[in-house]
Amino acid sequence: MSDGDAPPKSSPMTTTAIATAPATAPTGGEPAIVFDRVGVSYGRGRKTTVALTDFTLRVAAGETVALLGPSGSGKSTALKALAGFVRPTSGAVRLSGRDVTDLSPAKRGIGVVVQSYALFPHMSVHSNVAFGLKSHRVPRKYIDGRVAESLAMVGMTAYAERLPRELSGGQQQRVAIARALAIRPKVLLLDEPLAALDAQLRQSMLGELQELRKALPDTAMLYVTHDQSEALALADRIAVMRDARLVDIDTAENLWQRPPTGFTAGFLGGANLLPCTVNRVSGTSALVTVGTHTLRADAPQPGVGRPGWAVDSAALLCIRPHTVQIGATSERNAVRGTVVSSVWRGALTRVHLTIDGLTDEISVDVPGHFDTEAAAVLGVRFSDPAGVLVPPTLGSEFDSSATDSVADVLGAQL
Repeated sequence: MSDGDAPPKSSPMTTTAIATAPATAPTGGEPAIVFDRVGVSYGRGRKTTVALTDFTLRVAAGETVALLGPSGSGKSTALKALAGFVRPTSGAVRLSGRDVTDLSPAKRGIGVVVQSYALFPHMSVHSNVAFGLKSHRVPRKYIDGRVAESLAMVGMTAYAERLPRELSGGQQQRVAIARALAIRPKVLLLDEPLAALDAQLRQSMLGELQELRKALPDTAMLYVTHDQSEALALADRIAVMRDARLVDIDTAENLWQRPPTGFTAGFLGGANLLPCTVNRVSGTSALVTVGTHTLRADAPQPGVGRPGWAVDSAALLCIRPHTVQIGATSERNAVRGTVVSSVWRGALTRVHLTIDGLTDEISVDVPGHFDTEAAAVLGVRFSDPAGVLVPPTLGSEFDSSATDSVADVLGAQL
């Protein structure tokens, strides 16, 4: 850890690796978590606020699913509905096949970790971790052993008698995780657990959460975040949310490489989304026209409920900023680009350019500190293929039909 006292180097949280969680949701058996068309609304009449709409998702035992989306997208509401902190206005929530929609939070047996730690300031670390066990009426003779086991898992054994105010932020978060693990939950919910930490500490804790995930091969985890790096690092699958709905769900790799919607392409990785026209399709490859340029693109089959790529149809070409190269205008296959602005970000420089023959400005990531000025003329080269096609909805309006089709498919599996 980078602030406060560091845990011993032999901390199980940083060294234990029991098993690796599955890359995709296992089939067969009862899912650990099921949301069945869950809706949550607040208020009545004209003052009604819809916080979650027709949310359908299942998470297998041992799987980690990240709910990713901007503020107000419904991800925390989904977690609260699962934990029992809010009552769904429609649909059902099930844990290992048991309907828990109307159960109180204490009767669900779920471990919950929030960004504010929520530790009792007047209690020692030991007492904080023991609190959940006492609430679950675990016999007293077992409590000390369970507390010791949980603190060892997160490397906090040496701090059992300290008060929360005597710990660093990262150490307090470790205690919050230990408290959640002490009840040996089959489901662990993490709501923005790293949001309150500084950047360096957040990276350290992210690595330790990866190790913790490996050490709990049978525990289903639902991880709420707006930080795509956390979702990519931790999740087997990512559920992208927007406007209280589930937009897309797939493995992190698939969503990154073959985003099914423009919203996901833009939110997950900040891709350039250039309007284009499909000229020719051969298998999963296509030639497209972007402005006055013809480029080759990957053309994966669109998702459920969407038509295939037709010649002369409109689409969006998703181009990741790191795949575009900048050099001299004399280089082979280079097109002329004019710098609008550039921002050095340490490991890379984000350059914004206009391209001759394109109406849309694009972003390019150049490794290191790239020294350039506004109005400088550069050569821009696209990779081959230049990017991947996504359906032609930029996301200014929400396409509910796409989400409905996703819910239908997932609902049929429940």
